[in-house]
Amino acid sequence: MTETPKHAQRAGHGEDSVYWDKTRARYIGAVSLGYTPTGKRQRVKVSGKTKSEVRSKLREKKKELEAGVKASAAYTVKEAVEHWLAHGLKGRDVSSVATYRSLAENHIIPDVGKAKLRDVTADSLDAWLEEKSTILATTSLQMVLSILRRSISHAQRRDKVLRNVAELVEAPEGQPGRPSKSLLLEQAKAVLSAQEGTWIHAYVVVSLLVGIRTEEIRPLTWDRVHLTPPAGTTPHIEVWRSVRRKGETKTRTSRRTLAVPRQLVAVLTTHRAAQQRRREALGLTWKEDAYVFGTDSGEQRSAFTVRRSFRALLKEAGFSHPEEWTPRELRHSFVSLLSDHGIPLEVIARVVGHSGTRTTEAVYRKQIRPVITQGAEAMDAIFGGTDAADR
Repeated sequence: MTETPKHAQRAGHGEDSVYWDKTRARYIGAVSLGYTPTGKRQRVKVSGKTKSEVRSKLREKKKELEAGVKASAAYTVKEAVEHWLAHGLKGRDVSSVATYRSLAENHIIPDVGKAKLRDVTADSLDAWLEEKSTILATTSLQMVLSILRRSISHAQRRDKVLRNVAELVEAPEGQPGRPSKSLLLEQAKAVLSAQEGTWIHAYVVVSLLVGIRTEEIRPLTWDRVHLTPPAGTTPHIEVWRSVRRKGETKTRTSRRTLAVPRQLVAVLTTHRAAQQRRREALGLTWKEDAYVFGTDSGEQRSAFTVRRSFRALLKEAGFSHPEEWTPRELRHSFVSLLSDHGIPLEVIARVVGHSGTRTTEAVYRKQIRPVITQGAEAMDAIFGGTDAADR
């Protein structure tokens, strides 16, 4: 029920004032901010249908002022998210930024983008997330909520809002995600024989026989690949970088040196020679720090390009639904094949760079040894490259 307007009393010195505005047919409340250096009085106004509503808004406004926040009543969720996407992701990998932007533009902005940021409540976000849980996987829901939290935090740092209401809610359980798969032995053999002589064939051989993460193999450079090392050492790859921010690997234990199977030595040797010929044909100078799986012009290939080429290779290998596979499942296949071959799990963990391995074996710097050889030995035995005892 709307209050009947009464004659407003003059506010005392230093007090807030609430009065009826006939032209707007609303109550107006004003917070005094003191005076400017020129002597002009500064006031912030709010409005409402009732005195109670106005006084509530005045209390919130005073809290903001005490916290040094000058929140705009018109600032929307869309504006907060777009500003974070544009200015809050400096130094992040391009693919990560693309993922954040896709989730924001397909879910957050269309659904809650028009809402005034200061008016968003925990209850409204809970209801929205519950609705999204019927169509999104749990991981996607968590990422959507993370984007919203980080966007509002970014707005807080810019004094656009007093509190981060997204911190008060939790992501519900979503739809089951697509389970990862691994190749059977016969499938793996077919994959290793497809598109021989191409860069994607060499990429697949490295992924499947060494177990390197997709984010580690794309930035791999030739100066980290040692196919003809000094006598007494084994051919190996230094997995020391990734496409993550600042080039760091996923964890400290992910930074490792891995021996490579002899089959892979032959494949990479051929691939390197072909790459050099193509670069020379383009008039480009060969560099030792060139990307192993870069483009002919020397640029790093995108995850999209790798995925598209990988599925084309699977099609040639006889897969009826290549679109159901992703390059990261080559790493899952590597782990499964080693496990089926009887390699202990603690050894597999060391090879793939999972936590639990010794840090001293993860950071080698310029040292050649120790090189983790068990994975390469097993792959030589599995695919008949050589007898493990020959090592």
